[in-house]
Order: sequence, then structure tokens, then C-alpha cells
Amino acid sequence: MPYQALEALHRAALLVASERDLPHVLQHIVDGARELVGAQYAALGVPDENGRLHTFIYSGLTAEQARHMAHLPLGRGLLGAIIHEQTSIRLPDLAQDHRSVGFPEGHPPMTSFLGVPIVQDGAPLGNLYLTNKLEAAEFTPYDQQLVEMLAAHAGQAIVKAQFYEADAQTQALLTRRNQQLTALSEAARAISAKLNLDTVLQMIVDETRTLLGAQYAALAVPSPTGQIETFVFSGLADEEARKMTHLPIGGGLFGHIIHGKESFRVANMAGSPHSSGFPAHHPAMTSFLGVPIWGANEQVVGTIYLTNKQDAAEFSPHDQELVEMVAAHAAVAIQNAQLYERVEQLAVLEERTRIGMDLHDGVIQSIYAVGLTLETTRMVVPETETDAQMLLGTAVNALNDAIRDIRNYILDLRPRRFQGDLGEGLRQLVREFQANALTPVDLQLASGLDRLPFKVARSLFLISQEALANIARHAKASQVWVDVVWRPSAIALTIRDNGRGFDPEDKTRRVGHGLANMPQRTRDLGGQYDMQSAPKAGTTITVEIPLRLPLTHD
Repeated sequence: MPYQALEALHRAALLVASERDLPHVLQHIVDGARELVGAQYAALGVPDENGRLHTFIYSGLTAEQARHMAHLPLGRGLLGAIIHEQTSIRLPDLAQDHRSVGFPEGHPPMTSFLGVPIVQDGAPLGNLYLTNKLEAAEFTPYDQQLVEMLAAHAGQAIVKAQFYEADAQTQALLTRRNQQLTALSEAARAISAKLNLDTVLQMIVDETRTLLGAQYAALAVPSPTGQIETFVFSGLADEEARKMTHLPIGGGLFGHIIHGKESFRVANMAGSPHSSGFPAHHPAMTSFLGVPIWGANEQVVGTIYLTNKQDAAEFSPHDQELVEMVAAHAAVAIQNAQLYERVEQLAVLEERTRIGMDLHDGVIQSIYAVGLTLETTRMVVPETETDAQMLLGTAVNALNDAIRDIRNYILDLRPRRFQGDLGEGLRQLVREFQANALTPVDLQLASGLDRLPFKVARSLFLISQEALANIARHAKASQVWVDVVWRPSAIALTIRDNGRGFDPEDKTRRVGHGLANMPQRTRDLGGQYDMQSAPKAGTTITVEIPLRLPLTHD
């Protein structure tokens, strides 16, 4: 073997062995082989488990020439024979061999051929082939010997590069998992530190979406009937959400998690037998991961959903484990927030009860005693003393008005447990209002109000309570009208009185917090609030809450 050839082989082998990056190793192999035997073209194909070439590296062919080809070689014909037979093939004209399958459209002309398998420990790693010997009509046995020696070095280099690549992937995976566990710890700490329920829910979906690298995330809290009562999302703009006909209602994949009470992963939502499709204007979603949030007493208090894994085709079992750990922390955080809200509510109710009892047992009784004294005085004053009689009568009436006003305040302060049925709650509220304010109310209620989501029903009840309390304290009305009606995709509440009204622009007349609380409660549910009033013209309050749940009603 000439010294120049050995030197060239040695250089090519050293260059191949010095690389750790697998694509660079493969490129050095084909470049070195082409230079070693003086070929116009060289290529290296790496087969998959079925023998088809999933990696193809070439040398001597320009990128523009490659683009004009219908497709790169697939691993059939002569290339397939090298892979399956694991033997070298040398031909003066590859087109004349019966194993040739021809060239794809746009392929450059090729004649002489030399193909050598790359094998390591009996396992095929690829095939190295060269075409168009530049200084002769065909490749020689000597060329074949040189390329086979280079292929032996190449096999070791490929195995080494694959080892380094696998090690780098393992290190990257470990780094990624350490980052995820750190993020999980931070998310759990942040979630547990919050006591406001709405804040807790939003933080859970935001942190989980970031942790898993998902495009979208959501958290649903089901009602006792299994429908989604609260739905918090992340990654979807509010404007996109408003375009949708409705948010998820607890069917399909979401219902499968809620009712099946098990985690669920799927690469394509549309292909799942549990999928019920998407509402109009819903963004495209493919990969899916859903995990139930288990509370006390083996109850599902919520579910976490993630869609569209950003750096992979689907969510992995490790992703599922991470979300299940988040769900365990989320369950504690949700229940802590719920308990905290209940404690605050109980504290407020207890204080209101105490104030109401003090007013009723102390102030009202004292005023009532003064009124009796004035009535007794009025009886002993001669009727001829008209001025005195008139002043005493005015004083007694004023005391009776004060008693009525205090009773109205007690009505507003009295704790009232709202059970979820808006119709029944409003009927009870109106009965108590009429008994205390002595003002008739025309109450008109649509049917099916017991099917309203609890959050919507409770807000409408509280708005009605505040409006009636304001009427009792300030309106001096002789008639009140309360109407609740269904509108397309919404529920509407109207409360109107024929009282003295006021100028909404006169802030000095806007007494108390009710006028601020009512529009705020409406906005919290994405609704529309309107108040119309004028002096001596009464007041009309209209509240309209959109319903994303397609509730049926008569």
C-alpha cells in the first residue's frame, strides 16, 4: 500500500476519531472517504430498525443539486443490499446491476460504484458508498480495501459519538428534571402562600403551564352535579376566549377526567374516543394531559388540563407525574383557601348578628320606650293645644320612622345562608323586605333558576340584597319591582322602584358601599351593569350576566 494512501487513511481516521458530535462524525467520514479514493460523490446512510435510511449524509453534491432531486435515497436497491447482506459491493456501472432501482428525478448521473457496510460488533451502523471514480473507469480492489479500513475506524467513531450523544441527552434530561423539580418546589411554595381562592386557582394553572412547557393550561372546579362551575385558563387571551361560543362544560375529555377520576394522556385529542369536539372559534389543540385534584374524603375538588406540548409531540409519563405532584399541592392550597374564605364569612356573619341583636335589643327598645312616653304625654295634653299635639305627633312619627329604618338595617345585616337556588333566595329576601320595609314588591321570576351556576346565582342574590337595602334606607318608595329573565346566553336581573331617586352624578348622595359593590360583582362575572335614576323619578338597576354554560330553561 503506497505511503501517500496510508497517510491519507491515517489523517481521515484521526479526523473521524477526534469528533464527538455525531452529525460531524458522519460528515467527516464521507468527506474523508471521497478524498481517499478520488470519487466525485460519497454518501453515508444510517438505517432505522426496518432498514430504511433515516439519516443521509452526502459529499460532493451541492445543496442546490440535492434540492432538485425528487427525494434522497431510501435504502432500497444496492444500498439496501449493502445493509442487509453486510458485504461490500463494487461495480463498474451500477445501472447494469439487477439490484439497482434507478435514480429519482433530478438525481445526477452516476456510473462506477463502491459500497461498504459500517459494522460494529455484528450490528449494522450504516453504509458508506462512493460513485464516479475520477481518474479511472471504476473503483479498484485497493480502493475497496482503503474504504473498508476507514469504515472500521468509522464504526468505532460512530459508537463513541452515539455514546456521547446519549450521555448528553441523559445529562440534558437530568438537568431538565432538576429544573422542573425546582420549579415544582417554587410553585408549591407560591401556591401554598396564597389564601385568596381566585388567586390560588390562577397561580396553579400559570405555574403548571410553565412547568410542563404547554401552550395552554386550565383548571376546572366541578359542581356537585359534575358540570364545570369554575373554569380558569392560562395561555389563552381574553379576546380569544370571548370569541368562543362557550367554555368547556364538563363533557368529552374533561368529563372523562371528572367522572373517571383518573389521569389521562393522549397524543391527539381529536382521535380520542372520549373527545366531544371543540366549540366554534376554539383554538387548535392536539396533545392533552388531564389530572384530577383529589381533596379530602376521596373527593375530586378540581382537575388540571394541559394541551399542546411545545417541545415534543405529546406529554410524557414524567410530565404526568409532575402534574400529579402539583395536583397534590394544589388540593391542599384550594382547601386552605376555601377554609380561609369560610372563616372570613363566618366572622362577618357573627359580627353582623351581634350588631343586629344589639340594635334590636338595645336601641329599638329605648326608642320604643321614648315613643310610649310621648304617646302618654300626648294623651294628657288638652286637645285644644293644637301646636303641642302636632309637635308630639310629629315626634312619635319620627321615632316610628327611626325604628323602621333600624329594622331595615337589621334586615341587611342579618346573616342569610344562600343555598344556591336564586328563585327561592329572592322569594325569601322579598318576604323579609316587605315585612320590615312595609313596601310591596312585584316579583317576577323565570323558571329554571335552580340550574344557574352557584357563583352567578350567589352574585345576583347579593346584588338584590344590596339594592333592596338601599331602597329601604333611602328611596321612600311605595312600590318595588324585581324581575329575573332569561336572555340569549345570559341571565338578566332588573330592580326598579318609584321612590325619590337621586342624581347619579352627585357623589355626595351615593351613601354606603352598595352602589360600588353591585357593579364590581357584575364585572367579576364579565357582566353588564346599568343604573338609571333621577330626582323624583325612582331608580332602575339592570344586571346582565353572560352564561357560557348552555343551560336549558323553559
